[in-house]
Amino acid sequence: MAEYYTMALLQESVAAIRRHTEIVPRVGLILGSGLNPLAEAVTRAIEIPFEAIPHFPVSTVVGHQGRLLFGELDGTPVMVMQGRAHYYEGYSMAQVGLPVRVMRLLGAEMLIVTNAAGGLNLTYRPGDVMVICDHINLIGMAGLNPLRGPNLEEFGPRFPSMNAAYEPALRELAREAALAGGIPHHQGVYICLAGPSFETPADVRFLRLIGADAVGMSTVPEVIAARHCGLRVLGLSGISNVLMGEEGAPAPNHEEVLAAGTLLVPRLATIIRGVLRAL
Repeated sequence: MAEYYTMALLQESVAAIRRHTEIVPRVGLILGSGLNPLAEAVTRAIEIPFEAIPHFPVSTVVGHQGRLLFGELDGTPVMVMQGRAHYYEGYSMAQVGLPVRVMRLLGAEMLIVTNAAGGLNLTYRPGDVMVICDHINLIGMAGLNPLRGPNLEEFGPRFPSMNAAYEPALRELAREAALAGGIPHHQGVYICLAGPSFETPADVRFLRLIGADAVGMSTVPEVIAARHCGLRVLGLSGISNVLMGEEGAPAPNHEEVLAAGTLLVPRLATIIRGVLRAL
């Protein structure tokens, strides 16, 4: 398990992809749990399984198909990850962040990252979309960061700023698309935990107390890698359930996360395509 990657190793991943396609993606898109059908809108798609790419982490979680799609979405060249790798699957943070760095080397200028998340804000409802305005990197505070190891100056500085990690102009475009589509949505703070166990009621009360609106087990490491290498970032959480933080409340489970995708996929697709058209 690699703790960090050199530029030479990243270029090996790029070279393997280039043997399949010469498409230069303008936008990279990462699809979270239950959100794979979003990729069906991609036209002239070329599929590459993660297994065919050196050093690429392979998804092992139900609901993550584990392949790249290159094609066009509303006229924009895109690279779509159908599924992602998580730290809890046994990958290092460097491996989790690797696909984003590969996107940048392939030519991407922007990352749209999606996830299914548990609602902490009690005004949220299952099926709502949260436009991420900020995050709390709880696992990063414990030392788990995709930038650990020698800094790659070709991407960015040793100590990158995370101020406005989720670009305000892109958030506004997402909100406009949601309003135009009549989609219930919010702006809020996403908090990343390591997983794979779900939160206890006491966890939920603590996370709500420190200012988080939604909780999940992904996204933040990818956003850190993206901002380090200069990608513009838009983050969207699909609220799959609402966590009450009370003993005796229904226990969260992965099945409800996948089921919520049937409602969230068309909503997220409307927002993402609206943003791409506005760009």
